[in-house]
Amino acid sequence: MNNETQRRAYLQAMQVDVWVPRVVLPHAAPSDPALLAEALDSSADERKDPVAAVADVLGKPAAPTARPAPIEAPRVRLVEPVPKPVAVEPVADVPSPAATPVPRFTLQLLRAGACLLLVELPTGEPFASRDPAYLLLKDILRASGLPDAPQQVGDGEPVRWPLIRGGNLDQGEQAACDYVQGLLLVELEQAPCACLWLVGPAALRYAGEADPLKCNQELSIEGLGVALAMPALDRLMDEPDQKRALWAAIRRSMHRWNTPHE
Repeated sequence: MNNETQRRAYLQAMQVDVWVPRVVLPHAAPSDPALLAEALDSSADERKDPVAAVADVLGKPAAPTARPAPIEAPRVRLVEPVPKPVAVEPVADVPSPAATPVPRFTLQLLRAGACLLLVELPTGEPFASRDPAYLLLKDILRASGLPDAPQQVGDGEPVRWPLIRGGNLDQGEQAACDYVQGLLLVELEQAPCACLWLVGPAALRYAGEADPLKCNQELSIEGLGVALAMPALDRLMDEPDQKRALWAAIRRSMHRWNTPHE
């Protein structure tokens, strides 16, 4: 009897179903009353833990069984790729183009013998008879073999820039060059000259489009011919040493206006 009970306990511990008929089966052999009673008792044990049932049979206290924790599926976390920082080169500050100032000058156009003179006026006003700059110019003309009383061209008004009566006319440097050269071309068409004198930085810059520092030398200007570059009259008065270099340049060019032309 005890062996049968122990066997069933083992089978239940291994989760093997064990049953016996509780009613009389037709045409079956009569059941042992003791086994039938034990089967009724085992129905109450079915609700027990199989391990505890085995422990009861073996007479040992059953240890509490810990149910295995449910296995959770691993949580997958999507990690977005972190973009690599792009190295940004510092942009150098680009200086805004500075506005070109409008040129300002006053030139006087004169004739002395076979030479046409474009002279920068030191004071911005026409020459007066006792003006020191005008007296110096007369001395230079006399030493050069030219008439020392130059004649004014046209109405005698100086060439002033910027043009006051310009409206929307461009007043920049290139416009100034075109204007001055245009006046010289008109005058040369009416009366050619042997040599053009450009006296002063403004005359060099806007008539010959040459470096104002290139003085005391001859320049070949397209459309205007040969020109003699000379320092400003006020500079010659402030720096007397400049007169020696000017006189050397005049002597090299005197053949142009002193040679008789047929």
